[in-house]
Amino acid sequence: MSDGEPEAVLGPFSAPGARATPWASALELLGEAEVFWLSTVRPDRRPHVTPLLAVWTLGGMCFTTGGEERKARNLDHNPRCALTTGTNTLTGVDVVIEGVASVVDKRAEREQAVEDFERKYGTHLTSAEGTWYGLGEAVVGGDVRLYRVAPTAGFAFGKLPTSSQTRYSWPSR
Repeated sequence: MSDGEPEAVLGPFSAPGARATPWASALELLGEAEVFWLSTVRPDRRPHVTPLLAVWTLGGMCFTTGGEERKARNLDHNPRCALTTGTNTLTGVDVVIEGVASVVDKRAEREQAVEDFERKYGTHLTSAEGTWYGLGEAVVGGDVRLYRVAPTAGFAFGKLPTSSQTRYSWPSR
């Protein structure tokens, strides 16, 4: 385990012979996933779940939203949240990152995150015909909120043919 890398422990609900999913494999899955589900809690304690784009950068999961959107208002009230991605099948691996979200204020960090978003999502962000064209400029300029979820726990759920539950724990959190 290197600095900043979480400890991976196989959970008790794993099948006999299952192995923990290495963090490097979970990071690869996070890098390949296009859609994530953000779970937050409304001020009245009801859950709120919404799909969005996200990227692992700046040592956590990053996503964007407008300051008046429900998820932003929820995070203003309670910064704890979870991001989930995976497959809609009985095979593959699903990954969950739990943590505390905070707005990224430093321009250099916003610029780095935008580079990573653009590398991952390509023409969706960089082409004039892309669905989210111009988002990068809005993030760098501070017109759109960029959140970083500092991970407190993570999970990888391996499915068929061998089910496994890996828990990731970060030493300094």
